[in-house]
Amino acid sequence: MIVKICGITRREDAEVAVESGASAIGFIFYKLSPRYVTPEKAAELGDSLKVWKVGVFVDESPASIEAIVRAANLDVAQIYGGLTRAGRFWKAVRVADEIPPPGDAEALFLDGAANGISFDWSVARGVAGKVMIAGGLDASNVGEAIRIAQPWGVDASSRLESAPGIKDHQKVRRFIEAARKIP
Repeated sequence: MIVKICGITRREDAEVAVESGASAIGFIFYKLSPRYVTPEKAAELGDSLKVWKVGVFVDESPASIEAIVRAANLDVAQIYGGLTRAGRFWKAVRVADEIPPPGDAEALFLDGAANGISFDWSVARGVAGKVMIAGGLDASNVGEAIRIAQPWGVDASSRLESAPGIKDHQKVRRFIEAARKIP
């Protein structure tokens, strides 16, 4: 089970996520997000941490994504909107009526209709290939989400914060522990 903590903006939050057992940490490269970081800041935040570093992109060009992936030392690009074939990427979609096929993506990343909003996790269960789920997940519901969706991985961000971009370390620890308890 991949457990990703997204929206990392501070080194201490990244360290708590990794020490608590996260498989991946995510950095937002969408300038309108309160969790936005520059590629240089992301490289600094993730430096020497033994975890996947994932960049979150919204409607970016393939050339821009490739440049940021290099500058930030990322392992994976999580892409909302346009697609790229360069390197490892997860195709991210907001769950609506129909879930698209993952195409060349390593995984399909299913997210709620808006930040912090859940969706019907049962729609993820029938999707072929690696599926990650996000949207409104925290320690109180991640176990149920995993049992219903049977995903490859889970992701949380806003519900683990004390303020936008500031992780509540106890919420992070409890989320990871709850996700890891499910066989």
